[in-house]
Parts: sequence; structure tokens; C-alpha cells
Amino acid sequence: MTFWIVAVFVFTYAGMAAGRLPWLRLDRTGIALLAVVVLLARGAIEVGDIGRAVDASTMLLLFALMIISSQFGAAGFYDWCAARITTASRSPTVLLAMTVLIAGGLSALLANDIVVFAMTPLLCRGLVARGLDPRPFLIALACAANAGSAATVIGNPQNILIGQAGGLDFWRFLLVCAPPALAALAVTIAVVRLQWRAALTANTRPAVAPPVRFDAFQTDKGLLAVVVLILLFTTNWPREIGALVIAGFLLLSRKLSSRDMVGAVDWHLLLLFACLFTVTAAFAATGYTEAAFHWAQAQGFLPDRLSVLAPLSLVISNTVGNVPAVILLLTVWPSPSAEALYGLALLSTLAGNFLIVGSLANIIVAERAQTVGVRLRFWDHARSGVPITLITMALATAWLFLGGWLSW
Repeated sequence: MTFWIVAVFVFTYAGMAAGRLPWLRLDRTGIALLAVVVLLARGAIEVGDIGRAVDASTMLLLFALMIISSQFGAAGFYDWCAARITTASRSPTVLLAMTVLIAGGLSALLANDIVVFAMTPLLCRGLVARGLDPRPFLIALACAANAGSAATVIGNPQNILIGQAGGLDFWRFLLVCAPPALAALAVTIAVVRLQWRAALTANTRPAVAPPVRFDAFQTDKGLLAVVVLILLFTTNWPREIGALVIAGFLLLSRKLSSRDMVGAVDWHLLLLFACLFTVTAAFAATGYTEAAFHWAQAQGFLPDRLSVLAPLSLVISNTVGNVPAVILLLTVWPSPSAEALYGLALLSTLAGNFLIVGSLANIIVAERAQTVGVRLRFWDHARSGVPITLITMALATAWLFLGGWLSW
């Protein structure tokens, strides 16, 4: 049976790296689900093992945060933000800076994937209407969403997982990770402006305000929920319980349908989490992860040093993806320090900007743009994503080293 578990584990993470199976429309979530089905069918695991493997607190927190983010989507807040960018009577460079600051700021407190999912189509339409090339703005949107989400323990799925695994304090995480995240936003503006200067110096047509449905009351309700949520994070109340209470409050609405809000949850991502938890737990039970940990420890390859963690984050985030990579690392690495977890969260998130496949936010931007006729190619993103990532990871590495959080 060990053979089947190892084979399925290798198949799963090879599928995470490939992103899909040749000749089949099977994405990463489908691959992970198929792996669990094979393990169940072969008797390698039982149904009860799934419940024991899945980190329920992480799943509940991620679900609750998605409900909170969907409140802003249902209120039309994300559309309103995109419209404010595209209708501003400013130069293209100022519009680029607005895109980065708005996307980065929102992604620090709301699910970055939902932010880019909602903003991308309207941003494309508004920019095309003004005679601007949307591609530099889309790259800035994706990179800023990743960079901004690195600032907080709730900014993206991998940070949520790391924060729950290590019981990391919200404010301490912010102190360590926010400064390099803010620097990454500035780097994003500078690099995209330099790389796409011809497109960003073009003459623009007068702005035409698109029709946007915006509910100020529901937006204020969402903002109040975020403030209360952060206050709850300063208490000893379990983080996932506090988030669920806030999410439940938001579902009590006379205007917004709970079906629509729950439907806006990224169920594919939650299923991916559950399946990867199951596959990695089955593999851990074979004893190979413990052996791998002891070998890495003996060779000095544990990712508790920047010389190992930085290149490892860059490679695994752009192969298997930062979410699957973090789940795998936390399985192999049983007792990381809080400082190492700060470094893993920050570096794995910033590394996601390297290639378009490096993070789910990048992929969402490209796919959503294509639905409105804008094609963001692999090399379009790479020409800016590669230098942005190398510069921001170098700055983050220096910050972690000089701050005394991690050694070289």
C-alpha cells in the first residue's frame, strides 16, 4: 500500500507543477481530487482519515474571510474601485500607481484572489475605452495584489495556512512583513513604468464613466466587519470562530442574498486545500517525511536560513504553486520557528510574481482579461514579473536578515 501512497503523492505534486494533465481539461483542483479518489479506491486511506487530515480551523477561517470579501463584491465596491481608476482625469502613470495602491491595499485585508477576480474585467473595459493598453495595468494589478497580500496574516491562502499552523500574532506579523510588502508595491510601479513606458506615455481619450452598481450602505457594513474582525484578532478568541461570527452577521441581510454571497466563495480553492491536506497526510504516515526532515537537517538544508528559504521559495512557488508548496513544506517541516514562518509567508508570496503560473491571482487576472478580449501572454507578464520578483525578494531577504529574524 505504501507504493500506491507514494505514487499518488508524486503524481499529485507533479500535477501541481504542470498545472493540468495533457489532453485533459483537468486543473490542479481536479488532479488533487482524483488523487484522493485513487487513495480511497485502493484502500490506502479511509473516509475518516480525510476528516482527521484536513485542518478544519484553517478551512473555516479561509471560508469566513471569503464571505467577508464577497460582501464587498456584492456591494459593487470592487467595480467602483476599478471605475475610479479608469475614469480619473490623470496621466497613465498616475492611473498605474492608483491601480497598484488600491489593489495592494485591498489585498492586505481581503482575499486577493477575489479582489482581482472582480476588478479585472471592468479595469480592462475602462482602459480600452480610453485608448490605453490594459496589459501593464493588469500586470500591476496582479503583482500588487500578491505584494499587498504579503503584509498580513489574512492576505492570501498561504499566509492564512502559515498563520494558523504557527499561531502567529496578527500585529507581530504585520510588523515583520508589511515594510517589505510596501516596498514591493513601490517596486511594482517603478518596474512596470520602466518596462511599459511607451504604452504609458500614449495619449488618452476622455474618460467615460461606466455604469456601476454601488451600494454605500453595504460597503460600510463590510468595512465595519473588517474593523471588528481585526479587533477580535487581538483577543484570545480563536481566529476562525471570530471570523465565522462576522461572516454570519454579514449573511443576515435583507438586500444581499446569502446564496449569492456563499456562491462567491472560491470552493475550488477550498477543495484543493482539503485534497492536498489528505494526500500529504497519507504520505506523512509512511514515515518518508520524517526521514526527509532528518536528512535535510543533517545536510543543513532546512529552510530556517535565508540562503535556503529564499531560493527554495522562488523555485517551488513557480513550479507546484505557493499554496501546495506551503502545505507540503509544513508537512515535512514539523516545528518551524515563528521567524521562519514569517520568512516563508513573505518570500513565498513575493515569489508568486515571478511567472504568470506562480500564483492563483496571476492566473485569475489573465483568464478574466481574456473573457473581455484582452490577452495577457506568458512573456508579457514575465518581462515585468521577473525583475519585480528578484528585486522585492532581495529587499525582503535583506530586511529579514538585518532585522534579526533569520540568519543567512
